Amino acid sequence: MTVTFNDIKEKADARWNELNSVRPWIRIGTALCGQAAGAEEVADAFDSELEARGFDATVSRVGCLGLCYAEPLVDILVPGRGRVVYGNVDVDMVSDLVEDHLKTGQPVTDNVMGCRALGYVGEEIDGELESLDQHPMRAREQRIALRNAGHIDPLDIYQYVANGGYHALNRALTEITAADVLEEVNVSGLRGRGGAAFPAGTKWRFLAGSNAPDKYILCNCEEGDPGAFNDKGILESDPHTVVEGIILAGYATGANHGYIFIRHGHDGPIDRTKAAIAQAYELGLLGENILGSDFTFDLEVALTGDSYVSGEETALMEAIEGSRAMPRYRPPFPAQVGVFGKPTNINNVKTMAYVPEIVARGGEWFAGIGHDKSTGTAILCLSGNLKYTGMVEIPMGVNLNEVLYEVAGGVPGGKQLSFLQTGGPLGGVLSADATDLVLDFDIFRTAGAILGSGGVIAADEDTCVVDLTRVLIAFCQYESCGKCFPCRMGMSHMLEVLERICRLEGTSDDLALMSSIGENMQAGSLCGHGQLGFNPVASALRYFPDQFQTHIVEKRCPTGRCQAPRFAPSLSRR
Repeated sequence: MTVTFNDIKEKADARWNELNSVRPWIRIGTALCGQAAGAEEVADAFDSELEARGFDATVSRVGCLGLCYAEPLVDILVPGRGRVVYGNVDVDMVSDLVEDHLKTGQPVTDNVMGCRALGYVGEEIDGELESLDQHPMRAREQRIALRNAGHIDPLDIYQYVANGGYHALNRALTEITAADVLEEVNVSGLRGRGGAAFPAGTKWRFLAGSNAPDKYILCNCEEGDPGAFNDKGILESDPHTVVEGIILAGYATGANHGYIFIRHGHDGPIDRTKAAIAQAYELGLLGENILGSDFTFDLEVALTGDSYVSGEETALMEAIEGSRAMPRYRPPFPAQVGVFGKPTNINNVKTMAYVPEIVARGGEWFAGIGHDKSTGTAILCLSGNLKYTGMVEIPMGVNLNEVLYEVAGGVPGGKQLSFLQTGGPLGGVLSADATDLVLDFDIFRTAGAILGSGGVIAADEDTCVVDLTRVLIAFCQYESCGKCFPCRMGMSHMLEVLERICRLEGTSDDLALMSSIGENMQAGSLCGHGQLGFNPVASALRYFPDQFQTHIVEKRCPTGRCQAPRFAPSLSRR
């Protein structure tokens, strides 16, 4: 007997109501940011403390709420008494929270050994606490892809269903056609969130136009960008929204196989995604005749080694096939000849995470959010010299300065913002004077930066932009696959020049030399790694020419980070 979606939803709602009404529910953020701060130890301490006291409560290890600066986060719901989120909790504080909050049901508003209540969630709680939605990192948010992050157990499919999950898939299979799903995505104006910002609906149409019997949907979570962690954050927090998005993409394009491509070592995203896929199979949401329809789709996780270039779509396909991750020559394009020689579509994790809500609410709803041709939201990873760091989902069209100074709280310690590095190592550097930009793919590109992966790294006045540019090129040089000469040699040559400048051994010809190298890389490289490799240098030269001149002409670093050699001049100067 086929289980209907109504059967699944009825069971999910019953379980969700029990979670929220029968006993206290403790949610602990155990995404990578939480783990790094000791969240697993805090979760174990709660398990032990509750068992020792014989206290009946549910403990769930959830994903990232976005307030990474305050990890470990503990979210306590006492039925009838409200829900409170505490920040900077450690093992020594667990006993006090159980004694003072769980037993009495009264939130602790004073600091408990350094732990503090950040705010309440949902219904208002009498007392000194404010709503968590008033927190600077939450006040400007409009959560779509992150709607469930930190709120549901990523290992429980029923919690996802109880919060609207798989409703879009059921609607697609029972109420509308594959062409309708494709049209909703097209109308939404959704653009790829992996870096290129290519319209997703257009990309899907390329694949839908193929009559091949076997077609593939690939979802890219290589995410090796320094400063970017939103793809991993989504898969750790709400993997089912990505799984559902991929199934919908398969339905819309007539594909029947899918892969979620994740880098080795990212155990949280890997384990939780595999569990989500297994649960979807168990409930008939993957496999043959999904929900009793004539649509069949299979999905699995594929892993790659530490290779940044494997995030390039054709290199990704090579890795899935078991070969070294190196880009292919194009044409043919993936929609014609992709993985295993079959027509293929590749999208980023964030792109797929939006799809269920677009199909459930309609493309026009999504198109009504954002700015010009950049519809929807931007999921930003805020790091570096900022008061509040973490992951936020902000509508496109919000000014970047508002994000930096209101959402992220500005630069701490009374220091000034010097520059930003955005969009990963192939993105750009923006001076503090150039941050009066709205979140828009095209506006960022015109400014010499890339919104790309969503990484925003802030640097204060003590950071040397020349040295940071050297670090970015060193990363790009190390990660070059070496297949094409312009990238392989260009990255190495440009790094040599930057290292010479940082040693205060640069010459007056070095800036023109780097520009020449960059132009050759852009013109002759096979993939975006080489084509965009000059971006960090070009943008740094555009906004900070004086700092480069100071290093070269005055043999001095304005921040004191770069030092003159204490030994004999290197061969590079001869």
